[in-house]
Amino acid sequence: MSSFKRKTSTKQGENPSGTKLLPGSSSVLIASTGIPSLDDILGGGLPLTCLQVILAPDAHTGYGELVQKYFLSQGLASGQDICVIHDHPRNFVEGSMWLPVSSAHAADDDQEEKTEGDDAKIKIAWRYEQMKKFQTTVTSSDQSGDNFHKVFDLTSKMPALVIDNAVAKKQLTFLDIPSLEERPIRRVLEQINELLGPEETEPSVRKPLRICVPSFGAPVWGDVEPKDLCYFLYTLRSMLQRHRHACASVSLPSYLSEESWGGPGWINKLGWFSDACISLSAFSANPSLSAIFPSYHGFVHIHSLPAPLALVPPSDKYSSLRGLSSSGENNLAFKCMRKRLVFETLHLDLEGGVSERRTT
Repeated sequence: MSSFKRKTSTKQGENPSGTKLLPGSSSVLIASTGIPSLDDILGGGLPLTCLQVILAPDAHTGYGELVQKYFLSQGLASGQDICVIHDHPRNFVEGSMWLPVSSAHAADDDQEEKTEGDDAKIKIAWRYEQMKKFQTTVTSSDQSGDNFHKVFDLTSKMPALVIDNAVAKKQLTFLDIPSLEERPIRRVLEQINELLGPEETEPSVRKPLRICVPSFGAPVWGDVEPKDLCYFLYTLRSMLQRHRHACASVSLPSYLSEESWGGPGWINKLGWFSDACISLSAFSANPSLSAIFPSYHGFVHIHSLPAPLALVPPSDKYSSLRGLSSSGENNLAFKCMRKRLVFETLHLDLEGGVSERRTT
């Protein structure tokens, strides 16, 4: 019997605050978007070094910016560094949601859903009453000591004291959009490059950095053309790949999120220039869809998913909502309740049969 023994460390280093390892990987760290169901769609969370693009083509809603605020609030609550690029960054942060006042408030929406379910309850055979309830989304839990997932309350605004403390500790950085004479896109990319610091060749021990860019390409950015937007996304993504401690989330205005603005294949291009690209197509512009799907506020369309150091996105294997482990991929939808935003599998209401699940 050989006496050779492999030298291994008995204790692995702790992951940076608010991060954990990507499922199936021993080296890729992920950060939460602040929405557990969106994390599930991404394969567990948004990997560091990756760029996420959120599209919201409906001009009457602000779901794209709402996702950005979740991304921002999760970073602050987890003790990570945040950089907000906006024409009024302070106002944008002040409008973000925050943690519920008490733990009892965190379960209010669950109780609300239960009440709605009780109202619509129908009599069934007694042998089926103890069966597990049909689930359309993943559960969200805020365990003590767990900084990866925090439960946020849309009715609670971020306290000014939290913002002031974060700015004083340089945890929160504001970048105003430069004037049009300074070529704002190139100038912002230069500022991001300075903020990221020198290129990293070894696994980073730095505090994770989240870069939040709401409404990129809005009129304050000047006359943005498709090539300018592609250049910004491509350059930002290249920067992130050289810095293992950072990730970014960019949302586009409604008119930039439509195929007609950039020409044929525009949405596909946005998916190619980003690691994750998701559209939130609200029903507000189409009353007939609201009548057909009264339980939802819009469809979720996936254009690309992060696959760091892999050929296939981990989401294909680990996402419960997408359901690729079964016969086909589930259609997805979202709804914004009083206290939270949720992504769910799309199914018909009682009129069409509660058990019917359509796949693409």
